[in-house]
Amino acid sequence: MSKNADPIDPQNCTSMADVRAGVDAIDVQLVALLAKRFGYMDAAARIKIDRNAVRDEARKLEVLANVERHAMAMGLDPARICRIWDELVEQSIAYELQKWDDSRSN
Repeated sequence: MSKNADPIDPQNCTSMADVRAGVDAIDVQLVALLAKRFGYMDAAARIKIDRNAVRDEARKLEVLANVERHAMAMGLDPARICRIWDELVEQSIAYELQKWDDSRSN
């Protein structure tokens, strides 16, 4: 499979090269989505007036509940996916706090 071709569907993989090409293609998409998600963290840091509003535990629980529901609908282990998302949310909060501080340090 060439690097420029679209990856084949997982059920059609016949070699580890196919699998790796598919995973690599998905990783590129995931990083692009994370960049967009972190763009929303930039916006949140700009919009929130109070630094204490950056950590919103109720919103975190809402996000995790949504992810759990989506994971179950996709046939994925919701506990595993929620552990990944918990780390994503914590890293997003840390990023937003840093952006909030940076934007107000001048």
